[in-house]
Amino acid sequence: MSDNKTDKPLLFKGIKTLLFSLLSLFLGPILLSKALADKENSLYWPTLIVGILISAFAVFLIFKGLKLIRDSLFGKK
Repeated sequence: MSDNKTDKPLLFKGIKTLLFSLLSLFLGPILLSKALADKENSLYWPTLIVGILISAFAVFLIFKGLKLIRDSLFGKK
C-alpha cells in the first residue's frame, strides 16, 4: 500500500493562489462598475479593459489554485 501524504508547500501555494483570486474577484467587478457608471470620463476605456482583464485573471487563478490543491492532495499523475 502506498503512503499518500499531502505535499504541504504545494497546498499552501494553492491556498495563496486562491486568496489572490479572492482579491481579484472583488477588484474586477468594482472597476467594471466604476467604469460603466461614468461613460463620459476620459478613463472609461482603460478602466473597462483593466476591469475585464482582472475579472478574467481571477477565474484563471481559481482554476490554477484548485489544480494546485488537487495535486498536493492526490499527487501529480
